[in-house]
Amino acid sequence: MAGQRILVLGDVMLDEFFWGSARRIAPEAPVPVVEIERESYVLGGAANVAANIRALGGVPLVVGVVGDDLAAEHLRDAMLRWHLEWHGLVTDAGRPTTRKTRVMVNAHQMARFDRESRQPIPESVEAAIVAKVEDWLPQVAAVAVSDYDKGALTPRVLRQALAAARRRGLPVALDPKPARFARYQPVTVVTPNHHEAAAVAQMPITDDASLGGVCRRLSAMLGDAHILVTRGEAGMTLYEATGGRLRHIPAAAREVYDVTGAGDTVLATLTLGLSVGLPLRQAAALANRAAGVVVGKLGTATARPDELLAGQLRAARRPAR
Repeated sequence: MAGQRILVLGDVMLDEFFWGSARRIAPEAPVPVVEIERESYVLGGAANVAANIRALGGVPLVVGVVGDDLAAEHLRDAMLRWHLEWHGLVTDAGRPTTRKTRVMVNAHQMARFDRESRQPIPESVEAAIVAKVEDWLPQVAAVAVSDYDKGALTPRVLRQALAAARRRGLPVALDPKPARFARYQPVTVVTPNHHEAAAVAQMPITDDASLGGVCRRLSAMLGDAHILVTRGEAGMTLYEATGGRLRHIPAAAREVYDVTGAGDTVLATLTLGLSVGLPLRQAAALANRAAGVVVGKLGTATARPDELLAGQLRAARRPAR
């Protein structure tokens, strides 16, 4: 997968962390006093998808929207640390850069503060986003779409970007939001979690039969797209529209420490796998293994090739059942 160029389209974010300790209670209110010792800024949302692609050796081209603010500067700085191209970021001075601020005390998250706008971007910004997508599509082998419902992926952006990718025959993997599900056409594979899948299908998931029914309904809604349902400690389930087969992929994590950004890792790894022509089931298994790596780390994290190879070797050494 090294060197594969991937277009990443979606809601870019800045994940801001304040790290400290709490040893006393405030005199004016029954809350802990957090003594901040350091702070860090990392990529979130679609930008974290790009970081995961880079960590695995790919070359991501990110298209998204930021505000004209300090958070946008921190976001660009973080992208530069990852050697990521940031000229695909379109500035909308009328909105803030999406920022998630987490207060971490003794390696545990105590609070989170969100600064964002979910209003759709204006037409001029839509046009700029679509133009950047069309400029970069000839240079890429696949497309990853990361929808956090922060306003960048308007119906026009989705419609034109997905249609342009289909015309070029590019595989498209998309991390969806339930309320916008019907707009994700045409697409190769979507990656809802099991709660999202059940909500969109309006069917409870209680066993394999009901899970299969949910997947079939979602696939039909998207014109026979493939469905990869992430299921937490139960692993993942892949529904391949061609043949209608369900494949269950057991969870790869040895220890779950923090699930922050795991969906970004799944999307990044899955898209990279598809970009080099891996069969969907193999790309999904690789994405599952990458997710198992990142949930064992604290905060927004990525998986490296050596970590995936180590996990593969451990799996290969297990006795056959």
